Amino acid sequence: MATEDNTTATDLADLKSVVGDAAAAGDVTPAAPAAPLREQELDAQGRAYATGRRKDATARVWLKPGTGKVTVNGRDQEVYFARPTLRLVINQPFAISGREGQYDVVCTVSGGGLSGQAGAVKHGISQALTRYEPALRSVIKAAGFLTRDSRVVERKKYGRAKARRSFQFSKR
Repeated sequence: MATEDNTTATDLADLKSVVGDAAAAGDVTPAAPAAPLREQELDAQGRAYATGRRKDATARVWLKPGTGKVTVNGRDQEVYFARPTLRLVINQPFAISGREGQYDVVCTVSGGGLSGQAGAVKHGISQALTRYEPALRSVIKAAGFLTRDSRVVERKKYGRAKARRSFQFSKR
């Protein structure tokens, strides 16, 4: 009878030593490769196109390599989105992926207010970035920028002052 080197693990400390021995022996199978990369999706002009939505706003976004200029409805982003917080929201996808100043953005936005439009542009830029550079998808998805924020204003109900507020009660 040949003696075999059977290693049994009775607790977690023993298991760690067994796994460490197997790794040293080279018995570890290679890990499965990460999710396959998607293909780059560009139009005839070499731009990536995506649609972003937030509340009632819809943004059509075209992304191409450039100097970092963002044009919204034919106007510069500083003019269209005067509040710095809205410009910060728009530039979040570039900041999280480390691509500030590398892409020009041209977008048309319609519907909703300025806050919803800024969110729609952010969603569109995130989608377009993943179409131009598929390797950035995991970073942008982890930040939550690819998910469409489905929260919308609740509608007003009859017999109510607003969506949920009742009319003022009068005892007499």
